[in-house]
Amino acid sequence: MKFRVDRDVFADAVAWAARSLPVRPSSPVLAGLLIEASDEGLVLSSFDYETSARATLKAEVSAEGKALVSGRLLADICRSLPAKPVEVTLEGPRASLVCGSARFSLQTMPVEDYPTLPQMPAATGTVSSSEFAHAVAQAVTAAGRDDMLPVLTGVRIEIDGSSMALLATDRFRLSHRELTWNPRTPDESVAALVPAKVLGDTAKSLTSGEEVTIALSAGGTGEGLIGFEGSGLGGVRRTTTRLLDGEFPKVRSLFPSEHLTVAKVNKAELVETVKRVALVAERNTAVQLRFEDNSLVLDAGSGDEAQATEVIEADLQGEGLTTGFNPQFLLDGLTAIDGEMVDLAFTQATKPVVISGTDADDGSSFRYLLMPRRLLS
Repeated sequence: MKFRVDRDVFADAVAWAARSLPVRPSSPVLAGLLIEASDEGLVLSSFDYETSARATLKAEVSAEGKALVSGRLLADICRSLPAKPVEVTLEGPRASLVCGSARFSLQTMPVEDYPTLPQMPAATGTVSSSEFAHAVAQAVTAAGRDDMLPVLTGVRIEIDGSSMALLATDRFRLSHRELTWNPRTPDESVAALVPAKVLGDTAKSLTSGEEVTIALSAGGTGEGLIGFEGSGLGGVRRTTTRLLDGEFPKVRSLFPSEHLTVAKVNKAELVETVKRVALVAERNTAVQLRFEDNSLVLDAGSGDEAQATEVIEADLQGEGLTTGFNPQFLLDGLTAIDGEMVDLAFTQATKPVVISGTDADDGSSFRYLLMPRRLLS
């Protein structure tokens, strides 16, 4: 194997393919990055039996072949290379990398021990890459991080015709994002539960091109997998991940159909105020929010401990109320919302608040539901 490739294109592809390599692989070869050189160019692959990544790029290939090298080491090397073409040659059990006057020799691993990457399911449709990345970033805000409850560590993707919904919850909060997309067939209807971390990383990494192709099979070949394909620097990026098993809770009914109290607040002002007041909040205690007379009073701290109070303007419709929330969860939801103003909608003080952008577009709306916390007396 021998090839010559642009340094930036190679470094970008290596970093992308190596990003999901396991920290503690169950087998040494799973820490490897598979390099395949042919007349069609290069293919760089990684796979840990759960998530696969495959990057294709153009290169001047003078000798075809395959090599398996440490992915993280190669990524570290590529980041430090000078801005000159990279030449890689397989010499027996070692791979030689030359860039300008820099020379590296890497130990290879047995290619025959490397697992076969799964095939992409059939394409289900396409979506704007930037809009998809933004929608996913909003949705994963509420995803769980407790591996003891794996179903809640995922984002449920629901596809119904040209509508796509993203839902996530960790039992204390719930995110719901709607967006439009271009299905392969007009009556496409399918759902999948995708690991939130993989989905977030993948969506963010596929914004180089205009579109992302989503491949999801409801049965047959590729069942239990979801695939994503988009453009990268100098080639195509493709990734698959195994879907999570289990029944995602039916959470849509948690959003109330009507609200008795709605407060419109400047988002940036509320975020900064929550950050300041929360400085004195003890661990696992709530920041109190009291809505009254077109104002919002925020309090934290109690008794002999440090205390903080601050008042900001709020356009209040309905009766005043007093409630409290985990300050970090509240900030997570507020910062995920677009726009200058936010609506905080309540049915009553002891029920969840629904936070949304005041001028949210019905076709691409984001809602964040947050459970209240018990206030200290």
